[in-house]
Amino acid sequence: MADLHFELVTPERLVMSEDVYMVVVPGTEGEFGVLAGHAPFMSTLRDGDLAVYRTASATPEKIPVSGGFAEVSDQGLTVLAESAGA
Repeated sequence: MADLHFELVTPERLVMSEDVYMVVVPGTEGEFGVLAGHAPFMSTLRDGDLAVYRTASATPEKIPVSGGFAEVSDQGLTVLAESAGA
C-alpha cells in the first residue's frame, strides 16, 4: 500500500510529489528508511542516492541527491536537496 507522502524539492523545482511505500535516504549519519507512520525526525543529507519504493515489492527508483535536509513529519517525508536527478 502506497501511503507515505513524499516530496523531493530543489531550489529550482519540485522534483517529485507523490504517495509511495518507502524511501531510503542517504543521511550524514547513515542511510535510513522511512515508511508511513515514522516518528518525526530531521537529518542532513550526504551525497548519494534516494531509493524510492512505490510498492512493497517494487524495485527502487534511484534518484541522486547532493546536500540538503530531510524532514519526517505527520504529513510525510520532505527532502530539500541542493540538487537532485541526473
